[in-house]
Amino acid sequence: MKLNCDLGESYGAWSMPVESAIMAEIDQANIACGFHAGDPLVMKQAIFLAKTHGVAIGAHPAYPDLQGFGRRSMTIGADELIAMIQYQVSALAGMAELSGTTVSYVKPHGALYNDMMKSLTIRRAVMQSVAEINAQISREPLTLMVQATARNDVIKDEAKEWALPLYFEAFSDRRYTDEGLLQSRTIEGAVLSEDEALAQAERLIESGTVITASGSTLKVEADSLCVHGDTKGAVSIAQRIRKFL
Repeated sequence: MKLNCDLGESYGAWSMPVESAIMAEIDQANIACGFHAGDPLVMKQAIFLAKTHGVAIGAHPAYPDLQGFGRRSMTIGADELIAMIQYQVSALAGMAELSGTTVSYVKPHGALYNDMMKSLTIRRAVMQSVAEINAQISREPLTLMVQATARNDVIKDEAKEWALPLYFEAFSDRRYTDEGLLQSRTIEGAVLSEDEALAQAERLIESGTVITASGSTLKVEADSLCVHGDTKGAVSIAQRIRKFL
């Protein structure tokens, strides 16, 4: 099980202070590409930190929603969404190349991620956007990171159409619904406390299961475990999960 974190999410005078501390604990850094957070300098600094610590770099594209931190759904046509994702991934990939490293995967952010998991139309647009990038590059193809659910096999079959490799992701610090999706952040308790997050991470690592909001046990087969950089106690959570791993 790998450990990943959403990073590079400072913007202008708004600073997310966990970057340097948490980078030493993780395997994969999902770096914002400017549409929900991040700016050129923040992207460059996050890439440098990832390279310094030997952390794999992932592009973290989002809806164009700086005011809402990318957590508001938007109605965007498939062609425009594909272009938006490719624009963001290309920006980060170019910055990474200037720093002597590469982007190896793509993980959509926030509302785009949640919408992708709920809507086949959006999911196909996301898959097509990454597949088209892969068709034009000569190095290792980009992997798409999606949420691990009971429908992993369905997602795998969809990705085969695009010859698209996948990472399946679980969440240490978010409450799950009985459907295997993430409980809305508008619901109290949707973001877990530090001790709850560690307990959920241990359960996911040891048995591949989570306890849902209703108390049911849900099977979740994942390759990577996420700690959100803006979760309270994120660095401590990552350090404790790393120790457990």
